[in-house]
Amino acid sequence: MARHVLQGSERAPVEGSTVVGHCDPAQRIEVHLILRRPAQEKFDALMKKIEAGDPGVKPLSREAFASEFGAAAEDLSKVKAFAAQAGLTVVREDAASRTVVLGGTIAQFQTAFDVQLQHYQHHVLGQYRGRTGVISLPDTLSGVVTAVLGLDNRPQARPHFRIRPPFHPAKTAQPSSFTPLQIASLYQFPQGDGSGQCVGIVELGGGYNTSDLKSYFSNLGVSAPTVVSVGVDQGSNSPTGDPNGPDGEVTLDIEVVGAVAPAAKIAVYFTTNTDSGFMDAVTTAVHDTTNKPSVISISWGGPESGWTSQSLQAFNNALQSAAAMGVTVCVASGDSGSSDGSTGTVADFPASSPYVLACGGTKLTASGQTIASEVVWNDGKEGGSGGGGVSAAFPVPSWQQGLSSTSSKGVKTALKGRGVPDVAGNASPETGYEVLIDGSQTVVGGTSAVAPLWAALIARINAAKGSPVGFVNPVLYKNPSALRDITQGNNGAYEASAGWDACTGLGSPNGQKVAAAL
Repeated sequence: MARHVLQGSERAPVEGSTVVGHCDPAQRIEVHLILRRPAQEKFDALMKKIEAGDPGVKPLSREAFASEFGAAAEDLSKVKAFAAQAGLTVVREDAASRTVVLGGTIAQFQTAFDVQLQHYQHHVLGQYRGRTGVISLPDTLSGVVTAVLGLDNRPQARPHFRIRPPFHPAKTAQPSSFTPLQIASLYQFPQGDGSGQCVGIVELGGGYNTSDLKSYFSNLGVSAPTVVSVGVDQGSNSPTGDPNGPDGEVTLDIEVVGAVAPAAKIAVYFTTNTDSGFMDAVTTAVHDTTNKPSVISISWGGPESGWTSQSLQAFNNALQSAAAMGVTVCVASGDSGSSDGSTGTVADFPASSPYVLACGGTKLTASGQTIASEVVWNDGKEGGSGGGGVSAAFPVPSWQQGLSSTSSKGVKTALKGRGVPDVAGNASPETGYEVLIDGSQTVVGGTSAVAPLWAALIARINAAKGSPVGFVNPVLYKNPSALRDITQGNNGAYEASAGWDACTGLGSPNGQKVAAAL
């Protein structure tokens, strides 16, 4: 049978990994195939209008989107025929998200995709199943299948939160902390509680304890929101009892959204930390016809350089779909400054997708009810700093044309790729958020707090407007005065400057002005 290489499927082992053995050929696994989008030209024309901020474009309902831009029946049939021939079973198919999940043994998948799967050991990631080189497909699927995810199960992303370490104050710095409501008030959020909205939160591990949430909201004096857990693939709400682990992420996200938008329903999509799991949780949230989130918060990500181009593009397409359906996606930009924990300057993905609102970090001090100062969050290598930079994967979007980044040496360079972040908010653990995780009162920072904060602001605005604001980037870039420009500080390679910069984007919110602009 004639075969071809799946473009963008090249995989290399994680640097520092060693092969520890072959995978058991009889072990059963699941692999996700992402199919092409039919009516691509029509979709591109629609996206062009959305990206231009055309007020005449109405978001598509999930049902309308599925029937117009879901996988073609003919393409699904071709995939099923391929699966039958390879002895693989169709575990699940979802035309709306253009996903087919196949089940089978390692041996069957190795033959079907012409790959060798091995176990690797890494000092940080532990043991994972990996492959090297490319995936190959039969020519009958040429152009039909755009990504094959799940053969490799290395951890794909990391949470972007930081628990405040035991504090040894310098003479100048006294730690302070805020409840999410105090932050919302300092940022002049419009009145409201998010009534009638659903906020989706994507989590790649850990869980929440209902007792924590009950106690937390009761102490804050707000009514506890309705929180539902949605299991995706093998994911579920599974608290580990360790506030420093993923429980910290999950609980922080829920408590920030729930404090600011207590009448909004919160749907938490739990999945496994792999590229296929992450992608599946996002598409599940975007296409969820039961909970129907109008805004989604993602506080996980990893350096662009750690993704295959097939998974970057498939993920980006899913975020494009969200924009077409009027779903705002808020994503944390990372907590390791301009390097994103790698070498050189690297943007964090999915924050670097042009279809999300990328949320960076500031350090905020208050005097009574007003902001006394706000600078770029940078607490040094150990303390963390706001992620930001220039994408190497995505071109400059129309709404960022003409912008420049400023290096920490003061050199201005015209953007050559999508600039990150778009907006910012308080993120330093030294001026962090008071939360309750696994029974412990603690103070947490990180851009992980900023994504749910913006998501809660959007939920309040959607509730007041009576319809979703959808893809907000074009409007915010046309109305930069709705944001508080941050002009001091750096995140490593980049310096804050007047206007947009690669540390804090357009700045932190003046909630009422943002609401008026949207």
